[in-house]
Amino acid sequence: MKILIVDDEPPARDRLKRLVEELEGCECAGEAGNGTEAVTLAGQLAPDVVLMDIRMPGMDGVEAARHLSRLDEPPAVIFVTAYDEYALQAFETQAVGYLLKPVRREKLADTLQRAARLTKPQLAMLAREVAPKQRRTHLSVRMRHELRLIPVEEVLFFLADQKYVTVRHLGGEELIEESLRALEEEFAPDFVRIHRNALVAARHIASIDRSGEGQYAVRLRGHADELPVSRRLATDVLRRFRG
Repeated sequence: MKILIVDDEPPARDRLKRLVEELEGCECAGEAGNGTEAVTLAGQLAPDVVLMDIRMPGMDGVEAARHLSRLDEPPAVIFVTAYDEYALQAFETQAVGYLLKPVRREKLADTLQRAARLTKPQLAMLAREVAPKQRRTHLSVRMRHELRLIPVEEVLFFLADQKYVTVRHLGGEELIEESLRALEEEFAPDFVRIHRNALVAARHIASIDRSGEGQYAVRLRGHADELPVSRRLATDVLRRFRG
């Protein structure tokens, strides 16, 4: 069983690694110090299990688990934390287990055995049932067998086209399989609906211009094209950004 250990505290990672290596049939495939590193390494190493702390700087363990669930063959996630108030969140994200620090060898072995009994189809089913409960700091895009993370603060706009949504960000653009409505609900008020198929990041709006025909359009900083504002939404958009 290949295990990825994720914790922002090196002593905690070292202790877990020693416990894992004492268990027959288990090996430490890698270590990560935060959620972002965990998502990247999981795509590269394809671990069977991720032992993950929850409270970490930057991307926490709950969000990282949500991103990991998007992998074609997601690993089983076991949360390891000193804060038992996160137990409910752990099970809402379909974690296989929940361990409180300091972790006992016997408890770790039992939880890993339960994780080993889960088949890949079962893990995929758990992943599909993950329900977002908190706002993400990153979006994840599947790139072959790995995940690419895009910081939400770098997103310029979302543009819907049939079943896909184009994410235009400071580093380029990607396609994601998420609905514009769900994105609007999660990231409001930082993203504003300007058209039935477009959400724009408020922080990146440079101006709202009006053409001779009375059509409004949004101009973004560092982006040459203008995005049209629908007539139905124009009043609300102008009220917000023109006071």
